Order: sequence, then C-alpha cells, then structure tokens
Amino acid sequence: MRPESLLVPTPAGLCCPDGGFHIDPLRPVPRAVITHAHSDHARPGHGAVLATPETLDLMRLRLGDGFAGATQALRYGEAVTLDGVRVSLHPAGHVLGSAQVRVEKDGLVIVASGDYKDRPDPTCTPFELVPCHVFISEATFGLPVFRHGDAAAETGKLLRSLALFPERTHLLGAYTLGKAQRLIALLRAAGWERPILLHGAAEAVTRYYAGRMDLGELRAVRDAAADELAGAVVLCPPSALGDRWTRRFPDPIACFASGWMRIRARARQRGVELPLVVSDHCDWDGLTRVIPATGAAEIWLTHGAEEALVHWCGTRGLRARPLHLVGYGDDEEVEAIEAAAGGTTEEPA
Repeated sequence: MRPESLLVPTPAGLCCPDGGFHIDPLRPVPRAVITHAHSDHARPGHGAVLATPETLDLMRLRLGDGFAGATQALRYGEAVTLDGVRVSLHPAGHVLGSAQVRVEKDGLVIVASGDYKDRPDPTCTPFELVPCHVFISEATFGLPVFRHGDAAAETGKLLRSLALFPERTHLLGAYTLGKAQRLIALLRAAGWERPILLHGAAEAVTRYYAGRMDLGELRAVRDAAADELAGAVVLCPPSALGDRWTRRFPDPIACFASGWMRIRARARQRGVELPLVVSDHCDWDGLTRVIPATGAAEIWLTHGAEEALVHWCGTRGLRARPLHLVGYGDDEEVEAIEAAAGGTTEEPA
C-alpha cells in the first residue's frame, strides 16, 4: 500500500479513507481521531471522537457535554481496528492527554505526531518515540533560530524579578491549557510556595490538572484581597495582558511564556517586560533529533516552517514534503482565536 493512499490531505484535514476517519479535522466529520484538546485540533460537531481519556475530559470541559455525537476513549498503547485499519495512540509530550496517532495497514505504519515536544514536562506523559515508515511531524518552530533552552532557567528569570520587585504583581501570560499548568509546576519545583492566582479563563483546566498532580495552593484572582496582589504571580491568557482587567493590580509586570519570545520584536510589540522562552512544541534541535530517530524513510511536514525542514531532511537522505494543511495555529494564535470567539478575556465583575 502506498502511504499517499493510507492518509490523504483533504480540505477537512488529514483523512484515512480506508479507516473512515480524519485526524484532527478542521470541520465536522463522521469519525475523528483527536490528538489533543487545543482548539485548533479539537473542534466540536463530529459524529464520533476517538481520543485519550484526558483529551475527551478536556474537550468536554471546554466545549460542553454535547461536543460530539459519541466518544471512545483509547489509552496510550491500546489499539482499535477501524474498518481494517489499526489505530493506536502514543504520548506526544505536548499537554496532558496529547497523543501521536499510529496508523497501520498491510504492514505500512504512518505516525501523525500532532503537536509534540521531547523535553521534560512534569504535567504530562513524556514523548514516546514510535518507529514508523512515514512520520508526519509538526514544524511550528522549524527554523534554526528557534532553540528554546532550559525551561527551569527561564523560570529562574521570573523568580529573580519577583525578588527584585516584591511590591509588583507579575502577570504571567500563558496558554491556558498545558503551558499555564507547566509553569505552575516549574515554579513549585523552584521553591515558590505562595498561592498562585488564576484568571477566570484558566481556572477550570487548571483545577482538572490539580486533581491529577500536586500544583500547590491555587486561588481565583477575583477572590484575592488587594493586599495579596503585591508580589503575586497571576496566571492569565496572553490576550488578557492588554485588557483593562490589568488595572486592578499594583504596578504590574507583563510576562509572557512562549517559544515565540525567542524573537524579541514580538515581545516589544506586545509590551512584554519579561519574555520567557518556554514552549510546549519541539524546537529546531528537538525536531531534528526526533525525525531521524523514528527510522522513517519518508517525512511529511505540516503547520509551520515546513520548507526549512524539507531542506534539512534532504541533506540527511530523507524524502520529505510539506502537506500545506491550513487551519492549525501556534499556541499564541489559538489563544487569540479563542479570545475573539468569546468576545473578551476580561473576568466577570
């Protein structure tokens, strides 16, 4: 069987015609396999959704109980056969419940990565290398300029600022699914013991995480007294950093945790005083480490800087091509889309 017949790019997303399913479809389809619960990958309205238990929980939390006609949970490493195609899910290391999708038929194995990272993250299952014939990799940070460094060292910058400016609130902009909870865990590991305050948009998902791991004391920012805000860490969506919501805090310092903070112009454009280079995607080194390690002879690249990785693969003797799938964004773009859909990032009074 040819790989191009097993998984086919379509306007609705990546489709497996023989199995009768799409992977992370962009529009409602009869059967969807979802890699993780970020809204550019997990959309409502499908007839049936197959995903990890955590991804289904998070979709339900964010989209409501009726987000799909039917759901089926599949744990890591378990397999199901869909119309003769064997499908299994494997840890992607991106956020809680995130998965790579392994698709097999007639001895041909294709792995669709979804979003992934191979760096340590205490809030989700570590990335698993899955051998395959064809590897479909994201390329969000697929340029050599993107080298993210050590997340703990970036957290250290925040702690030094907190020590230097104990009277100022530190507003920490972070994507509300995955990044926010990882930052909390990093702060706790570094010894920060004070309550961490949550913007309303971050509460539900963070409470879900906290039911599965120790994140220390968490409080809603709306419940905090005025004298508790000085020197506090407040987690919020990045889009909230420019809201009038910020006026309630004493001389706030705008912080933003993103892989895009490697580009200082982005930080300046957004008025970010303390940029933190922390990403839940692979950087260039991660991508070029994982891709050859899969053993795949053919690489398909999607949603990102595809052409640079196509060239790199060619220098390593790997066949590579871009899929040119549209509709998938990086975390910063997705946060903006969700804010626009909700109309505001400001908390209710």
